[in-house]
Amino acid sequence: MSEAAQPARRIIARCRELAQVSDVPGQTTRLFLSPATREAHVLVGGWIRAAGLKLRIDAIGNLRGLLGSEDLPRLVIGSHLDTVIDAGAFDGPLGVMLGIELAHASAHDHLPFAIEVIGFSEEEGVRFAKPFLGSLAATGELSENILGLRDAEGVTLRQAVAEFGLDITLLPEAHLSEYALAYLEFHIEQGPVLDSDGEPVAVVQAIAGQSRIQVSFHGHSNHAGTTPMGRLRRDALAAASEWVTEVERYASGCEGLVATVANLEVPGGAANVIAGRCFATLDVRHAEDAVRLQAVESITAAARQAGERRRVAVEFKTSLDQTAVPMDTVLADNLAAACARFTGKPARRITSGAGHDAMILAGRLPPAMLFLRSPGGVSHHPTESVNVSDVEAAYGAGLEFLRSLRDDRAMFDLLVKRASNHRREAQNA
Repeated sequence: MSEAAQPARRIIARCRELAQVSDVPGQTTRLFLSPATREAHVLVGGWIRAAGLKLRIDAIGNLRGLLGSEDLPRLVIGSHLDTVIDAGAFDGPLGVMLGIELAHASAHDHLPFAIEVIGFSEEEGVRFAKPFLGSLAATGELSENILGLRDAEGVTLRQAVAEFGLDITLLPEAHLSEYALAYLEFHIEQGPVLDSDGEPVAVVQAIAGQSRIQVSFHGHSNHAGTTPMGRLRRDALAAASEWVTEVERYASGCEGLVATVANLEVPGGAANVIAGRCFATLDVRHAEDAVRLQAVESITAAARQAGERRRVAVEFKTSLDQTAVPMDTVLADNLAAACARFTGKPARRITSGAGHDAMILAGRLPPAMLFLRSPGGVSHHPTESVNVSDVEAAYGAGLEFLRSLRDDRAMFDLLVKRASNHRREAQNA
């Protein structure tokens, strides 16, 4: 049995145990600063202490454990502890449990840096319709506007913090330490690529940029039985349908691009009524912003053309324009080398199509991410799972990564310098 086998099984067991901590009996639903969050703090906090880390809970509810001196350069390892509604056990918590195990295993390795494990209190954006609250607090970006957001019960974020027993005036203490030098996140892929290719892990090279656009088609309602086909119709749904197939055609021909029309709504739709209005959502993602923006331009032009052919007006409203976030190349190469040493074969590189805390931390620290295979490509679902051997690979690669930073002084010094430059650039931005 390898040194990674027992920790891997413990990591999985803890994720499954934490999955039983829920706001809704019979499913895994753990929302930001909910009663289940408090219970999760007790459970995970106990594991952090047992691993030999100094535990604290910051003013936004992030669970934090520190191995090493406060004034040492600090490697941050983290992910989130909240979930979507009726979730699986591994999206988020897996990265936290890996961090705890890696810190515990490094306690006697005489590292020249401290390790801070962070279980972010909120990433999914369920309760307040705003994601990344935990990591935004860590980077000092939790604005007054965000604190004023209300949940479905009318409770503001500021009130939720107070009701949980936290002090919002201590929010600056949630900021990352001035000694923080890099961020490392382990996460399930949440997609089918690694499973399809038979790969246990992959190094993330970038988190894709994302455009979300609301598209409105305005035609003219009329009787479906008495209005002839062709030029006498102004069918909004027909124009939208023609455009949907063009979205798929365009995206299929562009390497690395994903474009999705996920919702079509026809107000007042009926079997005998020509659709006068149709509303759609468009989601476009790519690791290179130039490619993504060109795709948005071409796809929206196709919508206009479909509208013109059918005398249907088309309008667009952008709700999200998130730039791509590249991972740090030095860290990524070092992580890939660590994977290769442990697994015995070159590490796969991959783009993340989903957002993660790493994209927020990237504004403050050089980031790196390692994906683990999602069996069946399943995530955000109770059947979400991981393979023991894949968790072994991730844990083993993590240990190799930490030890390489310990043993390669030139690499460590370079990382300290890069972190300082990154911090200076962020302050001047």
